[in-house]
Amino acid sequence: MEIYIKNMVCNRCITAVQNELIKLDLHPIYVQMGIVKLMEEKLDEQKLQTLNERLNALGFELLDNGKTRLIEQIKSLIIEKIFHSEFLESKVNWSGLISDKVFHEYNYLSSLFSSVEGITIEQYIIRQKIERVKELLFYDELNLGEIANKLGYSSIAHLSAQFKKVTGQTPSQFKNTRASDRLRRSIDAV
Repeated sequence: MEIYIKNMVCNRCITAVQNELIKLDLHPIYVQMGIVKLMEEKLDEQKLQTLNERLNALGFELLDNGKTRLIEQIKSLIIEKIFHSEFLESKVNWSGLISDKVFHEYNYLSSLFSSVEGITIEQYIIRQKIERVKELLFYDELNLGEIANKLGYSSIAHLSAQFKKVTGQTPSQFKNTRASDRLRRSIDAV
């Protein structure tokens, strides 16, 4: 049985969900961002409700609508690629990547995503990349050139222009004000 879970965005999320499954005496085959495969073929209503309540208490949500699942798969894929890749290629073929992983035509997915989320997949990708830039600026381990390279920007100027368009500040202004703790949002809130 596969179940889909909203708001899983990091390895700690995977661990938290896996721990809850085990506490409920369920047997996960694998737990990935947004998707859990259980050895059980079906859960009774009581167990499903208990799982939902425990996941909600941790900030997660069980998904049951097929379209909602698709959107969460797209988001998880984008977050995984941006936040958990060592380097992002400058010419990521997002449409091909998403279509291949979600097993649907990109035009359909793009239309569905826009109608439900109110933004395009491209805008979502840009927002996630900017949140990653904020994170990297906050930790002050890489310079702007290294951040641009890590996230697949063609130049520092391109990164800076996109950053300013989304945040209203240049990366330098953002870094200097150290307002990042007030301006950063959780990944799932982007």
